[in-house]
Amino acid sequence: MPKIRIVAETGSDLTPELARTYGIELVPMHVSFGSQTLDDGSFDPRKIYEYYRTTGKTPTTSGSNTEDFAEVFDRIHESDPAAQILYLAYSAVTTVSYSSALLASEGRDYVAAVDTKMVTVGQALVCVCTAKAILAHPEWGIAEAKRAAEEIAARAHVAFVPRNLDFLRAGGRCTNAKALLGGMLHIVPLIDVLDGKLVATKSYRGSFAKVIRRMLTEYAEKYALDRELLFVAITPDFEPELKAVIKETGRALSFRNISFLPTGGVITSHGGIGAFGIAGLSAV
Repeated sequence: MPKIRIVAETGSDLTPELARTYGIELVPMHVSFGSQTLDDGSFDPRKIYEYYRTTGKTPTTSGSNTEDFAEVFDRIHESDPAAQILYLAYSAVTTVSYSSALLASEGRDYVAAVDTKMVTVGQALVCVCTAKAILAHPEWGIAEAKRAAEEIAARAHVAFVPRNLDFLRAGGRCTNAKALLGGMLHIVPLIDVLDGKLVATKSYRGSFAKVIRRMLTEYAEKYALDRELLFVAITPDFEPELKAVIKETGRALSFRNISFLPTGGVITSHGGIGAFGIAGLSAV
């Protein structure tokens, strides 16, 4: 394991395989189904769909708490007292996780933190690219690693498109009228993450395959994304034919590596059935 260990929340949607490959520790965020609260990652996200079908409500989500972070920080430190910890946070303006981690780091001088201002696969991309940079520079200390993470996060971009507005409406993030109009006209919003905040920046109309092609093409061009790597978040039961459209469009845009990351409980609760998102880095 590298001497600098990266920590992130489960809301990053990092797969267990990527986390193991790069030695990234995941701290659970939380999903509440009425009075029952579960750790993100401890249940099949399809449970969210069933809850919505039977109640007409979406689960509520919450960030990682101080005890969650303290447990992970202590476990890493106990297993390797020489290790430094770099916490690459889920957007601080969207959750209590960042402030909870800062509280947990008090008295633990081996912890440094960076607000990635990213969510879902945007955070995952920052984590993986930072881990690769650390592996390429074994001489780095925590200050150099933190600086690299900040530079990578500044180049990162993430956005998602919900399949429909049902979950946004049920979660109180969209009025009934707007949801009804969107369903009738086949209009879906592009949710961009700007300075850590989720902002609806434009709308698309038409079949979801058409939306995918337009969104990928326009987003890649708008942010001059580096074509080396594209991370794609897909919610449970995302149709294989639409996944093929993403691959086809990504390849047409010259992306060399396209990685699909299934969403966990937190992002599925917000994105809803059939949503997808993309993350990439602006070219240097």
